[in-house]
Amino acid sequence: MNYKNRLIFLFIIIAVLVFAYAGSFIFNSDTGNVRSALYVWMDSQTAGRVNRISLNSGWDEFELVKKNDQWFIIYYYNEYPARQMRVEDFLSVFTTRSAWPVRSSNDSTYERFGLGDDASRITFYGNNQILLDVLLGYDDIMGRETYFRRIGQNEVRSGNNSIRTYLSGYITSWYNLRLIPESEGGSLNSANVQRLIVNNNGETQIFSRVNRRWEISGITAEDPDVNAIDSYINFILNAEGEDFVDPFYASFMTFDHSYIRLEFGNGSIITINVSEPDEINKRYAQVSNSEYTYVIPLWVSLRLFRDAASFEMQ
Repeated sequence: MNYKNRLIFLFIIIAVLVFAYAGSFIFNSDTGNVRSALYVWMDSQTAGRVNRISLNSGWDEFELVKKNDQWFIIYYYNEYPARQMRVEDFLSVFTTRSAWPVRSSNDSTYERFGLGDDASRITFYGNNQILLDVLLGYDDIMGRETYFRRIGQNEVRSGNNSIRTYLSGYITSWYNLRLIPESEGGSLNSANVQRLIVNNNGETQIFSRVNRRWEISGITAEDPDVNAIDSYINFILNAEGEDFVDPFYASFMTFDHSYIRLEFGNGSIITINVSEPDEINKRYAQVSNSEYTYVIPLWVSLRLFRDAASFEMQ
């Protein structure tokens, strides 16, 4: 290769390196701009301090309170267990860094964005100190984003329309209505149960674990299906009511019609006492070591109390 060709080759290499360097600079600048455009309402340290949340949707109002790392709902002065995963998902809306573009910084636009005095409001507390106070306004024209404004600041931001699912539903969507709340998250299943006793209006069925088999007494099942029994026990462990009964009304109810008794391998016992059906075939249940009373819809009670045929091999 002669001198001239070597010189041309060298210039080409230098040009390539210059363009590569410039490109990396532009790319990193763009990345920096994207990062700077992201926003988070609460950092993880602040979120970790949250132990009370007040929600006012404009048509309903309630509070979430955290006690011993468990969330509860206070509604009309009564306290009920909350769905832990739902509360955590709700919190993630405000703790996840994402695009929350500024739509306005002028207080004269608040009404246009639905951020006036009648806007929905969410307030996060840590030991009675306000950590975040946010107003929620209208959805955008496409119905994909909601307008937000932090109390005390002029900026109107938009984002994460999923917040509507937490404010527009019934209060029962927040309740952990499992008769056995400990089963939330899959921590309990049929493998934990050593014996199950089901008494429905005086008729008793007993399922006892013997090694990997189930022995049944009280009913006749010609060819018991182990999988069907396991499925039945898992249903009981995860069974849910449709609402809680106000403690005042529950004090007038009786629960001596039927019961389900679960005996676990660790020695603990849980008993579900169930009332007789009312005029619309709903039943009511109380669980041992629990202060709550649950409304049991017909379809759930039919699956809680089954006949012998449902346990036979098909």
